[in-house]
Amino acid sequence: MFKKYGIIGIVLIVLVELNFFFKLQPFANWYFPLVWLGYILVIDALVYKLRKNSLISNRFSQLIGMAILSMIFWWIFEFLNVSVSNWSYMGLEGHGNFRNLFGSISFATVLPALFETAELIRSFNIFEKKMLHKKYKITKSFLYVLIGVGVACFILPFIFPVYTFPLVWLSLFFILDPINYLHKQPSVIQHLRDGKLAIPLSLLFAGIILGFFWEFWNYWAIPKWTYNVPFVGFFKIFEMPILGYLGYFPFALELYAMYWFMRSLFIHKEYLLAK
Repeated sequence: MFKKYGIIGIVLIVLVELNFFFKLQPFANWYFPLVWLGYILVIDALVYKLRKNSLISNRFSQLIGMAILSMIFWWIFEFLNVSVSNWSYMGLEGHGNFRNLFGSISFATVLPALFETAELIRSFNIFEKKMLHKKYKITKSFLYVLIGVGVACFILPFIFPVYTFPLVWLSLFFILDPINYLHKQPSVIQHLRDGKLAIPLSLLFAGIILGFFWEFWNYWAIPKWTYNVPFVGFFKIFEMPILGYLGYFPFALELYAMYWFMRSLFIHKEYLLAK
């Protein structure tokens, strides 16, 4: 059964798409949370139809937690962007004093959209049989080296932003994923150690899918972001330089590590996408 809220999601997406041309206010200024709410509703309804289990229908409190953490995570990225200045916003005049509110509500959709998309991909069993044939021993020394690399990736963009700006999308993954592994929380390292590729590949695939839709819907919008990427700002697809799309792969892994780290501070029970 396709859940009724999936139909609502389809309607929201269609109305936002139409309004890219008509630009009726205030809807045009609030396109981002509207279209991504629609996306989340549609994808969740598809997941439920395929798996009879989804975030909205069965784990709604987890979805709300994701939305709250998603706001926090993206404000962290906004802080990191202060040093590298790789993206900026335009067309926010219509929000007046509500810019931060608009930003927070918009940022709240990022993490749910990632997990919903990854769960949909897993529902098709595309990567479930993909395995590493050789298993590797993970030592504490190796994990500490990764954390050290992550700390360096975090610091360097503040010192040499022009040359090290891509490290923003690696730093928190290298810091937090090893910590998750050490504390027996879901981690990409754990999946790779066990030779299971389903979750890492689903996350990577979800990252590039979302990247396309983020850039596609952003391109036609009034409030939107643009990029200033040193050296590789050529050949744009929508507003994003083509090589910039590569950043969506580590971004997905980074969000996964950030989510399970923050969640582990409060809750220890694992859910479907962790396994």
